[in-house]
Formats: sequence, structure tokens, C-alpha cells
Amino acid sequence: MAKKNIFTDSFGNIYILKRIIIFILGIVSYRRFNGFNKLKITGTENLSDLPDSNVLFVSNHQTYFADVAAMYHAFCAVNNGYHNTIKNPVYLLNPKVDFYYVAAEETMNKGILARIFKIAGAVTVKRTWRAEGKNVNRMVDMSEIENIMKALDNGWVITFPQGTTSAFAQGRKGTAKLIKNQRPIVIPIKINGFRRAFDKKGLKIKVTGVKPTMEFQPALEIDYDNESATEILDKIMHAIGQTPEHNLLHEYDVKQKEIKSQSQQQ
Repeated sequence: MAKKNIFTDSFGNIYILKRIIIFILGIVSYRRFNGFNKLKITGTENLSDLPDSNVLFVSNHQTYFADVAAMYHAFCAVNNGYHNTIKNPVYLLNPKVDFYYVAAEETMNKGILARIFKIAGAVTVKRTWRAEGKNVNRMVDMSEIENIMKALDNGWVITFPQGTTSAFAQGRKGTAKLIKNQRPIVIPIKINGFRRAFDKKGLKIKVTGVKPTMEFQPALEIDYDNESATEILDKIMHAIGQTPEHNLLHEYDVKQKEIKSQSQQQ
């Protein structure tokens, strides 16, 4: 494990600057999650006894920034002894600064606000399958994997294994391979309602009165030596509610196909 610096994080960002950014962004976004739309958080008791490093959170993804902003609120609240609530924003005065999230490089380079979010804790990666709205096929940049491992060595990391805000998209095996190699504690997070409440970027409120949910689940039981990357990925996707059996529209489509097939046979 790399030795921690008391003044900067793993990537040289100054802690005092990070604290200021997290505080300002937290104050600006607070009413979005505890006013216009009441965020319901459950399961933060599963975070109480976690170590300070090598913890990987895996979550489904619904907006570019609102999901992560809400997670910052939840982690900062837990860091100050508040569980399943963000009603007392005093926790923003003592944020959890060794917290990082994996984000697409092209997203984090668009605009000043995205760059500010980047300083708050983004570990950027280039997607190997899609770039600038087009399908691509490129090799994984190993330096990016090393950056994620560096972040894990020094704190908590959140990653979105689907790599997109599209519901029920295919999970990427790279997350599972990283887990086999680094052997972190893996905490699944299941979110819902963000897509309905906010625009795709997560910066504008689409509808008020929505109650987005964020559920922290117990650590996954993983046999790092004997389970394959595919088996680990299947566990993750099931835990975050992104497998076909969680897709009500998928079930409806299957039933419609069965009805159509039966009518054709008669």
C-alpha cells in the first residue's frame, strides 16, 4: 500500500481544496436531495465497520453527476455518525476526502463544473467500447487500472460496472477482473428514481416530489481464488438489480412473445 500523505490525496489533489469543493457542492445540491426530492437512504449500517481503504462500491448508474453527489452526501453523513439520513448537513464540514469514483474521461473533460467534480475525486478512464457517441474497440489502458488500484490502496472507490446510465445494460468484466486481482471488500449499491427526478447529466431537476432511493447492501461473499470473473460479475449485476429478472419490461416482452407464439400455433 502506498504511504498516505497528510496534505494531498493519491493523485496530488490538495485536501483543503477538496474539502472546500465538497462543502460547496454539498451545500448547492443539498436541497435537491432533502427538499425538492427527498432521498431515502437505507443500509448505511453496512458501512460502519469498513476499513479506511480497499473498499469498492459497485452501483447501477442513472445520471452523470446526481448519483455521485448523493453518494458523497451519504458517505460524509456516515463519516460523522449519521446513518440512513442526510438531514443535518453539518457533516459537510468534515467530509470523507479519501473517496474516489470511476468516471468516463470524455464526461469529466466537458465544462468547468465537470472539471470541479473531477478534483473532488474522479478517477478517469477511457471506455473501451464507446467514445463520443460511437462504438469503438480499443485496448484497456493499464495505467488507468493502476490508478484505480492506487485509489483503492488509499480509500474507498465507487464504480459503475455497466459504464453507462442506460438501465439493464451489459456489465463490463473489467470490474470483476479488478476485484479478483485487488481483492477489495465489495459493497453493492442499488439506486432508483434519479433518472425520473433529474436530467441525464443530473444537474437539472425534471420533476419534484420524487423520492429517489439508495440502498447499501452487505458486502458480497466472494471466493477470490475459485470464482471466475464471469461469476463475480453475475453476483454484482444481481446485487445492483440489473439482471433480466429485475426488468419488468423484459418479463412483459417474454410473456407477449409466448402469447403470440401460442396464438400462431392454434
